[in-house]
Amino acid sequence: MRWFSLILATTLLGACGGETSPVQESIDIVLVGGTVFSGLDESPIVADVGIEGDRIVAIGNLDGHPADQRIDVSGLAVMPGIIDIHNHAIRPNAARSGIYLWPDAENLIRQGVTTVIGGPDGSSPLPIENDFQKLEASPATVNYGSFVGHGTIRATVVGREDRIATDDELEEMRAEVRKAMDSGAFGLSSGLLYAPGSFAPAEEVIELAKVVKPYGGIYISHMRNEALGLLDSIRETIRIGEEADIPAQITHHKVMGAPMWGRSTEALALVDAAIERGVDVSSDQYPYPASSTGLPAVFPRWSLDGGNKALKARLDDPEQRAKIKQGVIYSMVNERGGNDPAKVALANCAWDPSLNGLNLADVLRQREIVVNIENAAELIMDLQYAGGCSCVYHAMSMEDVDRIMLHPTTMIASDGGVMAPGNLRPHPRNYGTFARVLGDFVRERQHLPLTTAIYKMTRMPADRINMTDRGRLEVGAIADVAVFHPDEIIDKATFANPHQYAEGMYHVFINGEAVLLDKKMSGVRPGRVLRSMGPRPQE
Repeated sequence: MRWFSLILATTLLGACGGETSPVQESIDIVLVGGTVFSGLDESPIVADVGIEGDRIVAIGNLDGHPADQRIDVSGLAVMPGIIDIHNHAIRPNAARSGIYLWPDAENLIRQGVTTVIGGPDGSSPLPIENDFQKLEASPATVNYGSFVGHGTIRATVVGREDRIATDDELEEMRAEVRKAMDSGAFGLSSGLLYAPGSFAPAEEVIELAKVVKPYGGIYISHMRNEALGLLDSIRETIRIGEEADIPAQITHHKVMGAPMWGRSTEALALVDAAIERGVDVSSDQYPYPASSTGLPAVFPRWSLDGGNKALKARLDDPEQRAKIKQGVIYSMVNERGGNDPAKVALANCAWDPSLNGLNLADVLRQREIVVNIENAAELIMDLQYAGGCSCVYHAMSMEDVDRIMLHPTTMIASDGGVMAPGNLRPHPRNYGTFARVLGDFVRERQHLPLTTAIYKMTRMPADRINMTDRGRLEVGAIADVAVFHPDEIIDKATFANPHQYAEGMYHVFINGEAVLLDKKMSGVRPGRVLRSMGPRPQE
């Protein structure tokens, strides 16, 4: 390979104390004089970075070395491209959304994201191979990989009923996991809060997670409960990983509801105790004290048995509706609702976009209804009956967010997706997660060292899914590179105005091609489908 000779030349250059390299082949691109962060949690160096084709071929003093293009990045930070290990770039049964609708993924590129890993929260396309082939035929700007979703598999094989899978169904689900892993999935995701995943006992998930082990995959979970049931849910996540003998990850690790605020100390202690006894457990997290998901998250689990049609029938029955209302009130008071209708904002009501951006208190006032929790519960049931909405729930403490982020096993992930400005009012994490960490948590509040933050969003997630050639700046690695100004990088998206791109990112390269150059999108789409290259079971 040509880059091997350049690696040798650079090694000789360093060994000779800066003497002229014996190999003077021209390099495609040289990033000159930047502060280079390797992706490890270690001090950066000031150096040049040489890119040839899709690889990093040299890091060091390349002064005078022939290059087709030299870009002065002095005063800028040069880091590996960010790997978002939890991203909803592709949503099942939504062909005209996400990465397909906005393949340039500008909301991610302007943060330095070069790779997204989809299929989180137990929800993925099935089979994932179909989407892999679509993206290989018509690439996006960012690289894309995927987990396979337990909830999607269960819905396909068992349905949306609250019941135990039969032995035959369990074997069919194993086969679906195996098929996805053969296609290159990075592991199994679950969404045990959401129906129908919530209907599955831990034993079912363990059996499916065992299928992942021979492939070197991991188990990543939106846990069963992130509020009053948080600690038991962490124990369940740890148990699934331990009994399946694979790494387990608590995804978007959080503490929901004021009654639980401060108990992140206990949650992290459970992680530490598991690690001490040899279990491989980690977390990811977005840097905001609010979550976002659909209205069914505040409904009692039993009411979702059988899917939306069955739920609507229950809401038509006065006795069952009253029982559902009590469950919604409980969640509003103790969990996602923040005990205040104003703390639940409507992000996307596709059937009535005029509601987007209003909170439940706003809607009640518009309808001349007294603002209280009981009436908010009635409104939630009406909204779900009419077609449902995704919401932003303000029910977390920033102290817990900070504490979880500092934990050495926590990496950064957005739980966002690919989107562009429009009439929705989404969570600002879609536009600002990584820039917020670099700008607010690192520079403004000095909550994290810059090297640690970069590690948590590059090398750490790459290593977690055994991706050995990305998430790092080293000779031979794939040239996914982000260049930003440490004093300028900042998120601009807010809850009130989320459709604002991050600022401070100067250049982004994906597979060696510039997708952002001098703060301008280039329009090229060099993204690749990334399939797990882990081991394969013996035939």
